[in-house]
Amino acid sequence: MPSRPTPVARRRAATIAAALAALLLARCVSGPSLAEREQAIVTCGQAFPIGARVVTWREPGAYDAYVEGKRFADGEPPDGKKRYAPLRGSLPDALAAAAGRGRLSLDELRQAVHTFVIHYDVAGTSRQCFKVLQDLRTLSVHFLLDVDGTIYQTLDLHEKAFHATYANDFSIGVEIAHPGAWKQPMNADMARWYGKDDQGWFMKTPAWMQEPGIRTPGFVARPDRPDIVAGEVQGSVYHQLDFTPQQYAALARLCAGLNQVFPRIRLEAPRNPDGTVVNRALGEAAVRAFDGVVGHFHVQTNKQDPGPAFQWDRVLREARAVRATLGP
Repeated sequence: MPSRPTPVARRRAATIAAALAALLLARCVSGPSLAEREQAIVTCGQAFPIGARVVTWREPGAYDAYVEGKRFADGEPPDGKKRYAPLRGSLPDALAAAAGRGRLSLDELRQAVHTFVIHYDVAGTSRQCFKVLQDLRTLSVHFLLDVDGTIYQTLDLHEKAFHATYANDFSIGVEIAHPGAWKQPMNADMARWYGKDDQGWFMKTPAWMQEPGIRTPGFVARPDRPDIVAGEVQGSVYHQLDFTPQQYAALARLCAGLNQVFPRIRLEAPRNPDGTVVNRALGEAAVRAFDGVVGHFHVQTNKQDPGPAFQWDRVLREARAVRATLGP
């Protein structure tokens, strides 16, 4: 017959049990690990891992659209004031009362957000893009995607960013680092951005851009395809070198993550009857009615981004494959 534990033994056992319980509780409530948080997008303060590097506005040296003032002006520090209210305009009637209390919950936000708008930034690098948005134009966007595939998140996704006119109310936006598209191939402007060596085309930064700010040391941005792509956008033919393979890989993960957070953002683009992606503006009513991924040119008639080289079917196909690996 076993002997009865002594009081000292009982206290020791209770202490060990309490410590184990605290450890288990900490694991349960601590959320994603540091590595997971570095590969996560943030919505309503929650981290959603996507499997790609995401530098959020909270990291040192990141791009923070919450602060007011010039980010790059002679080292002038921002003054810490918030620029953007945490409310989205033109909400469905069912959410009007919820919006009145100051912030939508994640479930409410999922009812309001249904579009992902893809831009190219015409700035070449994410650093230069944020400088233009923050310091010169007082605009904003949720994500920047640099040439090396690094994703920068500048705002929590419960914020309304200012990147695509009327679509701001119901969309998330990304600016992909890229020089743009031109009606004449390799004209003087395009030639400032691209060079060619024995491996083919590569993107170079113009002389006036003293610091490109690319996070990967020594990175050389090479188009995913070797040739200049010509294609029609808004009824005119444009020429463009492709985005980098690193950008395509990261964008597929970002699309998949956004579909996880906002199920109304379907992994689909506007299509013609023959199945090709529409290459012109849809009209406001059609954009408001569409749930999925659109280009800036779908929203506004005066825009061409992301341009004729953008591989819509590839991005959406790879995004669906990634989505299958993420949680519900």
